[in-house]
Amino acid sequence: MYNTAKKQVWFGELRTSKGNTIVVHDNQLPEASPGRIYLYNTIRNTIVEYVEDIVKVNLYDLDDEQTKVAITELNEAWKAERAEFMLKHQSRIDLSKVPDTAPSRKAKPVPEPDEIVDTDDDIPELDDDDDDDSFDEMGDSVDD
Repeated sequence: MYNTAKKQVWFGELRTSKGNTIVVHDNQLPEASPGRIYLYNTIRNTIVEYVEDIVKVNLYDLDDEQTKVAITELNEAWKAERAEFMLKHQSRIDLSKVPDTAPSRKAKPVPEPDEIVDTDDDIPELDDDDDDDSFDEMGDSVDD
């Protein structure tokens, strides 16, 4: 029965009603969706995502002789497909493990103050004298 805990790369056989095929499981491939598993299907010559609960009962270990033959015959094709798969799935890496490499924020330049000009000379002074008798204490015009 299929067990990838012992080996980094596992060569096995997928037995189905449509026929049997040699498959490869690699622990270094990115995590598949929950409840699914990636296997290299040698007939399709591609890495396929399978539903783990459905496929795992149909996976069987190859004997030592079959494993040697599979490695000899399929290793190059497997490695080429694996490299292509990894390039396509680099976006699935865990971003929490990637160090923050964002550029540091530049401080906004502080504008230099313009030359200080004494503008008090331009403002006319108000006369605060209470000489104006044309208004009562409420500010209403007396002439009304």
